[in-house]
Amino acid sequence: MATKFLSPKLHNTFPSFTRFLNSASTASLAAVASLNFDDSLKQESITNATLDLDDHQRLFGSIPTLNLLRSSANLGLAANERFVDFGMWIMNSRLMETSLVRDAILKTVKHTFFQHFCAGETTEEVADCVRRIHDKSFRGMLVYAVEHTSDNAGCDRNLEGFLGSVELAKSLPASSVSFVIAKITAICPIGLLKRVSDLLRWQYKDPSFYLPWKLNTLPIFSDSSALYHTLEKPAPLSPKEESDLQLAHQRLLELCQKCVQDNVALTIDAEDTSIQPAIDYFTYSSAIMYNQDDNPIVFGTIQAYLKDAKERLFVTTKTAQSLGIPMGFKLVRGAYMSSESKLASLLGYDSPIHNSIQETHACYNDCASFMLERIADGYGAVVLATHNVESGQLAASKACDLGIQKGNQKLEFAQLYGMSEALSFGLRNAGFQVSKYLPYGPVDMVMPYLLRRAEENRGLLSTSSLDSVLI
Repeated sequence: MATKFLSPKLHNTFPSFTRFLNSASTASLAAVASLNFDDSLKQESITNATLDLDDHQRLFGSIPTLNLLRSSANLGLAANERFVDFGMWIMNSRLMETSLVRDAILKTVKHTFFQHFCAGETTEEVADCVRRIHDKSFRGMLVYAVEHTSDNAGCDRNLEGFLGSVELAKSLPASSVSFVIAKITAICPIGLLKRVSDLLRWQYKDPSFYLPWKLNTLPIFSDSSALYHTLEKPAPLSPKEESDLQLAHQRLLELCQKCVQDNVALTIDAEDTSIQPAIDYFTYSSAIMYNQDDNPIVFGTIQAYLKDAKERLFVTTKTAQSLGIPMGFKLVRGAYMSSESKLASLLGYDSPIHNSIQETHACYNDCASFMLERIADGYGAVVLATHNVESGQLAASKACDLGIQKGNQKLEFAQLYGMSEALSFGLRNAGFQVSKYLPYGPVDMVMPYLLRRAEENRGLLSTSSLDSVLI
């Protein structure tokens, strides 16, 4: 099975690295991990006023007053924690099993939160949304908003949706779409991702543990990675599981090949730590095959709220660079704060999440600084996905200090559609490339995404009033 997907480039050019990449042992990574990055990652002070976030007329002057009022109302409701709790209770209650109630609720959601945070239900609506934001000099990140899937039939359907996103991107003006976003949980059964993650964790603990199905990959763990999810040696994959894993690989490779054919970059979203090792494995094995000639097609995602995020980014990037594989990353803060801490506590371990928001901010800024320095040296690419104004200002200032041209295709800022508009417009006005993350699909299919946005961003929406004040 493994030989079917092995990268000819890697075997022919770097045969001595095959065992290193497959084992990804602590010893083999020690030399890379021991490099001193701290001196090069000191937080830069803002030396010039790159972003102007005070001039509300310049920021929002192109938006009709009615749209501003609607945005203000939606942001106000989303920032109300009691309202969010009540909405989530309704959406998860048995009331949704009554067709009339369900239809009424979905209709209400469609004309409020869905309209504010999503690009539409159909490809035609999404195309119109992309054109509207492109008229304001933003680009779109197309997100067919399917998530966890438990069977191969569902995975096949989701793959068709992702392939449709690439087709949609191809049909739109070349500069209007920056990325297509995919979730591995939508094309590989969730139970299998947990099994593969367990096996990868155990191999990191015991490099002699052989995984016959494992493809060439980049380092997935670091010495600081939490491994408490796998406390006992897991059983090998069954023949059925190996077959399903091969099918999942084939789906991802078909998507990657489509992206290469149509020259559309693909970003793989991150998930919680119980399945993230498998997601990184899929991402990095595909990147080895398709990221060539200083043109990263496959991007991974690093969640900076994890304590091991910075070290994993350093080790993976340095290893990829040494192998001549251009690697792109989307940097985010993270999305599973409550569930990660609860699971770790239940198992009697410290949370894998930083102990304070200040530590998360520092980690994010260090990771951004590291990637900007790589870009200045001519390597890799980064999407700085942040709603934090200070992080945006620091990164913009750092890019200027390093001499990175504002139109450099290897640097992209990004915010969720309907959020942090002031930061988006400020970065755009300063000359940087800015994308908006555009989830789309039927309202009932996108509901899990909307519920997660409400849960994850309640703190952000309730504590950050910049957009509301400016509006």
